Amino acid sequence: MKRRRFIKDASILLGGLSLPAISTSFFASCSNHTSFKISLAEWSLHRALQSKKIDHLDFISLTKTEFGLDAVEYVNSFFFDKAQDQNYLNKMKARANDHGVKSLLIMCDNEGNLGDPDRSKRNKAVENHYKWAEAAKFLDCHSIRVNARSDNSLSYQEQMDLAADGLSKLIEFCNKMDLNTIVENHGGLSSNGAWLSSLMKKINHPRAGTLPDFGNFLINNDEWYDRYKGVNELMPFAKAVSAKSHEFDSNGNEVRTDYRKMMKIVLDAGYNGYVGIEYEGNKHSEYEGIHLTSKLLKKIKNQNS
Repeated sequence: MKRRRFIKDASILLGGLSLPAISTSFFASCSNHTSFKISLAEWSLHRALQSKKIDHLDFISLTKTEFGLDAVEYVNSFFFDKAQDQNYLNKMKARANDHGVKSLLIMCDNEGNLGDPDRSKRNKAVENHYKWAEAAKFLDCHSIRVNARSDNSLSYQEQMDLAADGLSKLIEFCNKMDLNTIVENHGGLSSNGAWLSSLMKKINHPRAGTLPDFGNFLINNDEWYDRYKGVNELMPFAKAVSAKSHEFDSNGNEVRTDYRKMMKIVLDAGYNGYVGIEYEGNKHSEYEGIHLTSKLLKKIKNQNS
C-alpha cells in the first residue's frame, strides 16, 4: 500500500471513529529503535571499598547522590558474610528505597566452580549460591550473576557439559523464585563467546542468560577473544550488560573499546535494559572514571534517541 493511501485510510479506525490525519513524524517515532538505561556496578569502587574509605551501604547512596544514577549491581565480596543477615539486608533495602535506587543483581564470586569435575564439589558450589539467590530475591533483584568455571585442562565439550550440569541445578532453584541466573564472560572458556553462547543453547531455559562484559575476553595468558564478536554472540541471551572501562582520551572516548561500535551491537540486538558502568582502570580516579563512563554512555544514548 502506498504511503499516501495508507495515511488516508488510517484516519478511519476503531469501528468507524474518525481520527485526525497522521503526520509522517508519527511514523518516524514508531521505529524499532530501542534505548537503554544506565546503572552502576559496585566493582567500579572496589579500591575505595577494599580500603574501607567507603562502606558497602554507602555505595547505594553514592550511586544516586554522587553519580545521579538510579540502579545498582552489587558484588557479594563486599558483604560476603551478610547474605543471611536479615538485619543487614533490611538496611540495604531501606537505603535503596530511601534513595530511589533499584537493586538489579548480585555478582557472585568465590563460592566454588559450578562446572567442577568433582560432583560433590560441583553440587556444593550450587548450594553455596542458594543464599545469594535468596538475598537477591529479598532485595528485589532480577538476577544473580555467576561464573561458569570448570577445569581448564579438560576439553571444550567436557567443560561445557559440567558447567551445564551445575548451572541447570542452580537455575531450577532460582526459577522457583522467578529469579534469573546469568553468566558473565569472566575468564577461561566463559570468555569464548562461541562457547558461552553454546552453553546457553544447551541449557535452553528462559531463566538462564548472559551478562556480556565489554572487556572480559582474556581466555588465558595472552589469548584474547575478539570483544565485538563475543558481545555479538552473547547478546541474544543478555539479561544485563556490563560497560567495562579503563581509560579515556582527551575527547572522552574509551581507549580500549569503541563504545559506539559496541553499543550499536547491544542496541541492534533489541536490548533496552540497564547497561552497568564498571570502571576498573588506574589512570583516572574511581569517581572520575565512573563519571567519564557515564558521560560517554549518555552521549551515545542521546545520539540514538
